[in-house]
Amino acid sequence: MALRGNLVVGQSGGPTAVINNSLVGIIHEAMQHAEIDGIYGMMHGITGIINEQLIDLRRESAATLEGLRNTPASALGTIRYKVSEKDYERIVEVLSAYNIRTFCYIGGNDSADTTHKVAQAAERAGYELCAIAVPKTVDNDLAVTDHCPGYGSAARFVATAIRATGFDTRSMGESGPIKLMEIMGRNAGWLAASAVLAREEPDDPPHLIYVPERRVSISQIVADVKACLDRHGYCVAALSEGLVDENGDPLGAAGREEVKDAFGHVRKGGVVETIEAAIQSDLKMTARYDKPNYLQRSMAELMSPVDREEAYEVGRAAVRAAVAGQNDVMITLVREPGPEYRCGTGIAPLHQVANVEHMLPPEYTNDAGNGVTAAFVEYARPLIGGPLAPYARLALHPVPKRQA
Repeated sequence: MALRGNLVVGQSGGPTAVINNSLVGIIHEAMQHAEIDGIYGMMHGITGIINEQLIDLRRESAATLEGLRNTPASALGTIRYKVSEKDYERIVEVLSAYNIRTFCYIGGNDSADTTHKVAQAAERAGYELCAIAVPKTVDNDLAVTDHCPGYGSAARFVATAIRATGFDTRSMGESGPIKLMEIMGRNAGWLAASAVLAREEPDDPPHLIYVPERRVSISQIVADVKACLDRHGYCVAALSEGLVDENGDPLGAAGREEVKDAFGHVRKGGVVETIEAAIQSDLKMTARYDKPNYLQRSMAELMSPVDREEAYEVGRAAVRAAVAGQNDVMITLVREPGPEYRCGTGIAPLHQVANVEHMLPPEYTNDAGNGVTAAFVEYARPLIGGPLAPYARLALHPVPKRQA
């Protein structure tokens, strides 16, 4: 049963290239339902409710909303804020004061947990509310959903970047035959694995891919690089920021001060520096490295059209779920069976999603632990929205040598 009242929406955690599509989807769908009066945005995530920093989204122009669909980052501002029990009491008070009956929160694992607890707090207070989590994360590590809005665009960026730097590295010859790229993803290897989508030919870079789900020693990586150099004359490797060694310890942690966010998550990184030092020590060679960091999640020019539309649709689906009386749930993406890619939306209880990490399954990594399988390629390729623009290659017809 629909609850008559106002709707509020917020964005939380790391932004993506398509996160504003979910916001616009929520606004567009909310405008279609008489049960929803005001459409409010909370500035900087849940703190916008706590501090009563709300904006009237109904007053935004149609042109602005359409423009947001091609704009990266969180238009409402974002936050990583650990909500206290006292905060939840305050949140329900503010929701009640503004007669907010639909609460939509766009985010990842921690945001799903916050939405779950907002629903529980409202229930304890006897306040009728429909709390809906709207998924987003480039890490692609939310449970239940087939994949996460934001991932496809980030994967397209990773594939594009590593293909370009791969061609560059190959052209350098003896002056730069080793390139390492550190890729985001926290504890999951989904985004690092997407580097494989750069390959047009079997021997194209990336030659090596390492993900956190497969423990790996520094010595193995160095040996893999040496073997790759012997075979190809150059080496390009994609390494997840969350790599762990054979003992399960963070591979990039040596010599780095541990930094945690508000939720206790350790900031990842330092992997490529660690491997570069080992290559210099063991192979007496210099490895170059790239750390695209936030570019991976904010490059709207490489937005996947599939990702763009799916992000929009999960926003619309969230409002429809609330109007139908759903509460304490997250919208999911459900891939339909068959040779052609089709995907719809579904609903999952938030207790199945909150604080649960969906890791890269074993069948998506190769036996050597330095690459991914065809099954992963089949899973991921549709999500980046079509092939990358083709690169040309010289045939390199040799001119016969002549003795002087």
